[in-house]
Amino acid sequence: MNLEIGGFDVDMAAGGEEALHILDERTPDAVLLDLMMPFMDGYEVAKRIRSHPNPVIANVPIIMVTAKGETEDKLLGFEAGADDYMTKPFGAEELLARIRSKIQRVEQDSSLSPLTRLPGNLTIERELRRRIEDRVPFAMHYLDLDNFKAFNDVYGFGHGDEAIRLLARICVDAVRDRNESADFVGHIGGDDFVLVTSVDSAEEVAGKITTTFDLEIRALYKPQDLHRGYIETRDRRGSLNRFPIMSLSIAIITTDGHRYSNYAEIAEAAAELKRYAKAINGSVFIKDKRRT
Repeated sequence: MNLEIGGFDVDMAAGGEEALHILDERTPDAVLLDLMMPFMDGYEVAKRIRSHPNPVIANVPIIMVTAKGETEDKLLGFEAGADDYMTKPFGAEELLARIRSKIQRVEQDSSLSPLTRLPGNLTIERELRRRIEDRVPFAMHYLDLDNFKAFNDVYGFGHGDEAIRLLARICVDAVRDRNESADFVGHIGGDDFVLVTSVDSAEEVAGKITTTFDLEIRALYKPQDLHRGYIETRDRRGSLNRFPIMSLSIAIITTDGHRYSNYAEIAEAAAELKRYAKAINGSVFIKDKRRT
């Protein structure tokens, strides 16, 4: 009641399992989590949120609420992934202030893309460096929209942002459906994304993303543009140019744990393969076939 009076929309769950089901359907700005619950306590719920395949949900602020105020209990809460810890009883003003503070922190966090709320460049580089150092085989997908600038020029930045958010959602859904905690989705910036999966599933994931994108991107175009299959825009010299409906290029770089020794090498290989993919008409994914 206090949260709603404070201007928040609130989803309530009677237990941990129900809360996790809600998180599979909706993405909250913050989670207020009781510690003592039947069947699954708050520690376990926090751990599952932090390992959620959707990186946006995995990074949601968690505030634990409990009557247990011992230092050990608080340490366990922070180790499980809590951002803050409130001991009952407490005032509504303090609760609202802490929730707003945590939400503001996420909004200002430079490591997250402000448009998609996905991990940004710093986190992407850190994630890839860690995997390279661990020498664990993985596949990196480098995604880029084709004809995006023309779409932006014709339809405006607002619709361009919609296209970027659409691709972000499709990538997150592809990862969430696999339910593999090791998968990763990041937003480099603009219309460029990075997705990391296992080597064996790389082509299946890329195929699902391109197929879904080709179906759903059509909703952002006017019927007349869809009917003729292109949009028209003039360049700086006044010449009229035609651009096909947006498509998606994906470069897939795989490593067996030894092929790349540093982040710069894998980034360079991905950029090179992406240029080749973008030279092909329509949505396409290309997997690096080189072997050591």
